[in-house]
Amino acid sequence: MPTETQPQTNDARGTLGPGSALYLVATPIGNLEDITLRALRVLKEVDLIACEDTRQTQKLLTHYGIHTRTVSYHEHNEMTKAAELVVDLESGAKIALVTDAGMPGISDPGFRLITLAIRHHVPVVPIPGASAYLAALVASGLPTDSFRFSGFLPAKSGQRRKLLESVRESPRTQVFYEAPHRLLDALADVCEVLGEGRHVVVAREVTKLHEEFLRGRAADVLDELRKRGDVKGEITLMIGKPDSSEPRAASPEQTLAQRVHEVMTVEKLDEKAALKKVAKERGIGKSEAYREWQTSK
Repeated sequence: MPTETQPQTNDARGTLGPGSALYLVATPIGNLEDITLRALRVLKEVDLIACEDTRQTQKLLTHYGIHTRTVSYHEHNEMTKAAELVVDLESGAKIALVTDAGMPGISDPGFRLITLAIRHHVPVVPIPGASAYLAALVASGLPTDSFRFSGFLPAKSGQRRKLLESVRESPRTQVFYEAPHRLLDALADVCEVLGEGRHVVVAREVTKLHEEFLRGRAADVLDELRKRGDVKGEITLMIGKPDSSEPRAASPEQTLAQRVHEVMTVEKLDEKAALKKVAKERGIGKSEAYREWQTSK
């Protein structure tokens, strides 16, 4: 496969170079001071800023006295808008792409436009800056020499548990985004699949006024959050690698019948309640779990 190069887009004086380019500009994830001087200059000098939410971006632009024209570019219009923006780029426009917070393309819109620009040989220039998961990771206290960022955890419990099972023995720190209304369920699944003693860190509202890090055993962090009731804010969930001293969670190789018997014995549940719990763990319907349970008898 042949290699590709792109022309230089910045001259020695720091101004934007000639010709079109797509600039991927990182914006603050909370504190408006967390933006680079280069990012501010690019936002002032481009012809157009494509925003995930123009109202959100306008707060930043107003704060720094930037009057560049903006246009909406988000997950619901990116299929058509990406093509329109590439037409502008091919006509010589310099366009900055921003999201509501952080780096474009990281669990945010941008990938379609970026790949389309590359396909049309338009220079794509990253303007680095704030990133929520990196800021959370370096302050977590978990090992950073090897980690995996996987975006948002699946919303459905069965899929979420399957993902957690896949990283059970991973030697890397696992980093996820999570919606605040799903955080308690996600931590409960961590306790069930990876064990209550697995070390986790919940980073909430990083760089914002109510920034908080909750560090400890999964069960302890879950208990603390349950006491509070509603969890609010932007959440990054980090899971440490397994500790040989941790008690093992239930093995995914267990048959359904074995797991039901285990739940009935350990948690003192009746057959119906145990079946319901195991069905939820495995992401299957109660009727399917019941049929498998009856077959095993």
